Amino acid sequence: MLDSFEILTTSGVVLWSRSYVPVNTSLVNGFIKDVFIEEKVLTGGAAAVAENDSAAKNLPYKKDQYTLKWASVKDSGLIFVAVYQSLLHLSWIDKLLDNIRVIFTDLYKDQLRKPHTSLVECDFDPYFDQQVKELEESADKNAPRVPQQALDDMTPPSGSENGYEDAPPPIPGLLTGQPKPLYDNGTSTDVTPIPTPENSRPGTPLASHLISGKRGGKMGPSRRAKKATISAPVSSGDEQMRRKAKSGKQLAKKALRKWDTDGMADEADGITLDYSTSPQNGILPDDNSAGHPVMESTSAESSGTRTSRGQYVLKDLDNEVRSILGANEKNSKSTASATGVVGSSLGAISGLFRNVIGGKVLTKADLDKPMRGMEEHLLKKNVAREAAVRLCEGVERALIGVKTGSFESVETTIRAAMESSLRKILTPTTSLDILRSISAITSPSTLNPLSPSPRPYVISIVGVNGVGKSTNLSKLAFFLLQNNLSLLIAACDTFRSGAVEQLRVHARNLKELSEREGRGKVELYEKGYGKDAANIAKDAVTYATAQKFDVVLIDTAGRRHNDARLMSSLEKFATFAKPDKILMVGEALVGSDSVAQARSFNTAFGASRQLDGFIISKCDTVGDMVGSLVSMVHATGIPVVFLGVGQHYGDLRTLNVGWAVGLLMS
Repeated sequence: MLDSFEILTTSGVVLWSRSYVPVNTSLVNGFIKDVFIEEKVLTGGAAAVAENDSAAKNLPYKKDQYTLKWASVKDSGLIFVAVYQSLLHLSWIDKLLDNIRVIFTDLYKDQLRKPHTSLVECDFDPYFDQQVKELEESADKNAPRVPQQALDDMTPPSGSENGYEDAPPPIPGLLTGQPKPLYDNGTSTDVTPIPTPENSRPGTPLASHLISGKRGGKMGPSRRAKKATISAPVSSGDEQMRRKAKSGKQLAKKALRKWDTDGMADEADGITLDYSTSPQNGILPDDNSAGHPVMESTSAESSGTRTSRGQYVLKDLDNEVRSILGANEKNSKSTASATGVVGSSLGAISGLFRNVIGGKVLTKADLDKPMRGMEEHLLKKNVAREAAVRLCEGVERALIGVKTGSFESVETTIRAAMESSLRKILTPTTSLDILRSISAITSPSTLNPLSPSPRPYVISIVGVNGVGKSTNLSKLAFFLLQNNLSLLIAACDTFRSGAVEQLRVHARNLKELSEREGRGKVELYEKGYGKDAANIAKDAVTYATAQKFDVVLIDTAGRRHNDARLMSSLEKFATFAKPDKILMVGEALVGSDSVAQARSFNTAFGASRQLDGFIISKCDTVGDMVGSLVSMVHATGIPVVFLGVGQHYGDLRTLNVGWAVGLLMS
């Protein structure tokens, strides 16, 4: 665990710091004195600052059971110091120092350029916390795992396996603990005495408690003695109680429930299977008095920003940080390529072009092997083969007949063509501003006499089983509540057990958060289980229109995309609910099956209706393997609207095409 992190100037002025545990100031002061003033440590001292050395090139400074690793910046005269205990092995400290150095100097370069800078006005905490979290998670994933077989091999054999029944002798000088009595002897100061158990201790000890006498020599007990010990009868009050309980269970047999041909339980058995509360007119009653735990506050500022008009717009902190780090990495790669060093994960592809001289017109024969390597690279990024082939064909068409520049590497040509093809697929052709679409429906222009009357904006969430439809619906609801919109959540998953209760918990939490912040309102519309989902959705829209709600969020049941019977009901659902936007939730974890899922749902709503966008969930679990984005968009031409990046209500982001292309090309 990191103890402290300091950003200071070469003159000793601290610009920013973060301390997790108290650290003596003399530790950092001694570091500055020994390394930069007196240059006692062989790390280069002040000369290292002039060379912008990274943390990996600087020897660590150790003092008083602490290790200090550091990096420096030449132009600004800054020193970045990380302090942690020497007993710990933190392999990600060097990467943290280098990343923080790049981010800090890029964000506050204007303030750092001022002469005699001693104070930097900054809010650097979110950037630092995000880097520490990412690097710690990456280190945990890459940590080597010791197999169980190796642990078993390292475990010393027990005495019984070697033929000895006695325990090993005690360690010299180690006091053996006194056994704690089972019952108090009456001298305890407790007010309430310990009750006496109904059954006394068994008169005959268990087989595992028997201690056999040690025989002479090194021989263990005979097989006959062991067999007699194992087969010793057990007689205790506990056994009698178990027999009584068993006999009682046999007397009270459970009545078998009867099911009809439609899969519904027979109502004649008198048992209610629907445990959801019966609402009034489909509206969930107020259950604030139910004693549920208080909902923790969710920081809206961490996931979005407010415009000058007061609109809440989603942002992605990772995009800003990665763009800074990506620009720095790109500069490093360009410097390395100038010296003949290939600094890219696509080095194997570009290596195939080393025999192609500058100024040559590229032909199909020249591109065959590189295109195969590029296809394999995309497949490793979780891109479906069909999409990978189309991408490679686009790159090949762009490169055939191109004359390479005299001072332009072929690697640069490949990357430019590949990025262009990826951007062409991922860039949406229609507006994704959902707030503007909602405003056009709920508050139409009064200047146009042909404008329709105001009504709720209807959004439906669909997808296969287990992709996170209800969770991402609640994230979308939190985003809309931050824009002071009134929401009605319709529970139209009447099949899965617990689906209504899950939405009820989300609605209760969102209602508590909205009332606490004074932004918007939310209600849940539900009619239990076993009902027709299309009719519930229609009734919910009718109720929302009468109550003047702004948005209706409809949750649907998960269904397999290859089940024609389940998919056929979506056309009726679209006809009854008339959603303005249908969003499909897809997993970032899914591979080639994403193409079939996207195409099946896109054609399931009838000839005149299709999907309007994708919500890709679990993007925080795949790292740079975000190929499912390309696969689903390539298969349908439907854009990606939102990305799910966590398990909190604020963990919803919009797609940044540059971010996705950067990960696919990494």
